[in-house]
Amino acid sequence: MDNRLAKVALAMMQKNCGDIKRIEHSLKVYTYALQLGIAESLDTKTLEILELTAILHDIGIHIAERKYGISTSNYQEIEGPPIAREILTLLDYHPEIIDRVCFIISRHHTFSAIDGVDFQLLVEADFLVNSTEDHLSDSQIISFAKNIYKTKSGLMYLKLLFPLLDFVYL
Repeated sequence: MDNRLAKVALAMMQKNCGDIKRIEHSLKVYTYALQLGIAESLDTKTLEILELTAILHDIGIHIAERKYGISTSNYQEIEGPPIAREILTLLDYHPEIIDRVCFIISRHHTFSAIDGVDFQLLVEADFLVNSTEDHLSDSQIISFAKNIYKTKSGLMYLKLLFPLLDFVYL
């Protein structure tokens, strides 16, 4: 049995040692991403990319904070890919998988860069978690749903989390 995914999660936890909020955020995004990927019937390779990206999508936060004193999205997108590449290379992932994961991490807050279902589902899973963790307003949630969500499964999960919101136009 291939236990590399568990090792990736462990590496993410080690990089975020003591930061329970960020560890739990990544694990929640992973859980949603996995469920959405299964619901959307992703092939094995695409699902693997989605899972790895979900676990590692915010891996650059701590180094961004150390280097720049802030962890805004642009710094996360700069600092995350080298760390992800190191982790995935050490665990002997195929270069094509590593490149795709790093590409998505390098743009995971740049919604205009979404170029595939793996990227789309990562963004949707991340928003599911951020919407509750960041206590987003109803109008923010509806706007994001209207402008960013594309998959049936992602929209269904969003509607189940927020059943009282008016999603009639979706």
